[in-house]
Amino acid sequence: MCGIVAYIGYRQAYPVIIKGLKRLEYRGYDSAGVALLNHGIKLYKKKGKVAALEEITIGKDLDGSIGIGHTRWATHGEPSDRNAHPHLSANGKLAMIHNGIIENYAALRHELIKKGYVFHSDTDTEVLLNFIEDIQKNNESTLEEALRIALKRIVGAYVIVLIDKDDPDTLIAARKGSPLVIGIGKGEHFLASDASPIIEYTKEVVYVNDYQIAIIKADELILKNLGNERQTPFIQKLDLELAAIEKGGYDHFMLKEIYEQPHTIYDCLRGRLDVSEGTITMSGIQNNIDLIKNANRILIIACGTSWHAGLIAEYVIEELCRIPVEVEYASEFRYRNPVVHKGDMIIAISQSGETADTLVAIERAKEQGAVILGIVNVVGSSIARISHAGAYTHAGPEIGVASTKAFTAQLTVLAMVALKIAKERETITNERYLHLINELNEVPEKVKQILDGADYIKDIAAKYKDVPNALYLGRGYNFPVALEGALKLKEISYIHAEGYPAAEMKHGPIALVDENLPVIFVATKDTYHEKIVSNIQEIKARKGKVIAVITEGDETIKGMADDIMPIPEADELIAPILSVIPLQLLSYYIGIAKEYDVDKPRNLAKSVTVE
Repeated sequence: MCGIVAYIGYRQAYPVIIKGLKRLEYRGYDSAGVALLNHGIKLYKKKGKVAALEEITIGKDLDGSIGIGHTRWATHGEPSDRNAHPHLSANGKLAMIHNGIIENYAALRHELIKKGYVFHSDTDTEVLLNFIEDIQKNNESTLEEALRIALKRIVGAYVIVLIDKDDPDTLIAARKGSPLVIGIGKGEHFLASDASPIIEYTKEVVYVNDYQIAIIKADELILKNLGNERQTPFIQKLDLELAAIEKGGYDHFMLKEIYEQPHTIYDCLRGRLDVSEGTITMSGIQNNIDLIKNANRILIIACGTSWHAGLIAEYVIEELCRIPVEVEYASEFRYRNPVVHKGDMIIAISQSGETADTLVAIERAKEQGAVILGIVNVVGSSIARISHAGAYTHAGPEIGVASTKAFTAQLTVLAMVALKIAKERETITNERYLHLINELNEVPEKVKQILDGADYIKDIAAKYKDVPNALYLGRGYNFPVALEGALKLKEISYIHAEGYPAAEMKHGPIALVDENLPVIFVATKDTYHEKIVSNIQEIKARKGKVIAVITEGDETIKGMADDIMPIPEADELIAPILSVIPLQLLSYYIGIAKEYDVDKPRNLAKSVTVE
């Protein structure tokens, strides 16, 4: 959520910033703005899309080789022109953009009002900016010094970037809790919330750490901590291509990412799973295997779609490894007083690796002696860096706000982790182990089969696009898939949908069933097949419409359902990676039929870096 782009160098800053903001639109936002520094600060900002910002800058003075840009996701104050970033300080000499939340902004605002400051927005950002100006004025200090003093006083999360009319050759940035990457060019530097706006210009980047301040000139990058001690920047090479963040001929990023899944799952397995040798190689796991395999229990911490991946992992790990598993919402875990012991293992799952609640939760668990295993998609992200061990999903950049390929990559990694632990603990027979790694190896081809024959899902979507509600049901490994299917429908089509264990239907949701309610069953052939057939019969007896994800060749459910979405046969532990694919497509096509922006659903943000 929110996007930051800044530039300093020899180019015109405005085109770099605007293009970068468009690359960050997927993060979710409601307004955009840019400030350019050239004989004063020129500020342009507008509620709405980046395109609306572009419109108001036509014919304006956009000259300048240093500038900052921002897309805002509202926290303090409604979406509006005046609440959009950047903000100007009271004296007009400073401009600032900010991601995150300043929790003690109200107290600071009260102090500043008593000193005579007048505020022109409802944001915590303007409060922080004027607080910095006030420190600079009262202490006759440099902007860098004033920023350092201010950051020791504020409570909350932030990435901030500042420009100063009196120092027109410098950008100053700082980070705590929200991501910031600096691209290093020849005589230029690029700043952004993630690497997507940078890869067009350079592959050399520095990921700024918490509590670091960056002083950036065209040809110089200085990093310091809040104690004013210089720190050596760690320069990394980006393993990312420009084509990966473009649509590549697809109408939407979401559709592109759904259809990338045979490739992304293959990339997830590549170099790790060797069927011929019967091995799984995951160095992050192997290097800590004694701690991991001897864990007393496993706590899985995640949010949203990643939480659903964790629920499936709970079934798989307990079945294969015989270790007790609990799955927690990170947002709840961080605020209660959970019992965490030395010897517990925390698995933190996050697409971005920057999810604020998950990050804070694992920091606290780490302090209590838990071993942290991170499952993330973004290399160099905060969760990856603070974990003891982990594995990247290698799904590549996911631009669509509703997660698709990242989810199936998470399931793939978690399956390999479970199999590796089970093998080490000797809680799985060799025959079962070899069977499951062979099943995993076949997943990319089976996903391709589903996608190659998926055009019929458009017709199903057309039938149900106008329904106000939907119910998703599944059992066992497919229960969390039902939750994920319901979430996708809500996110993309704005249709109210709920997911339930199929057996729980009789404990309330069955009251909703009538001839107008579509009930989507995830009903592949598994241990629960006979039971879910009975649940389908109960829906049909009440005239409900049944859409079923089934295993190819299942004539029993085919004869009962109004519509079917078949998938290839697979072991029940592996089937969720396949059964979710038709549900992703169903949500996509319903959203398209309703003419919604499926890549950027309303009110949602890709990377949730605030509470």
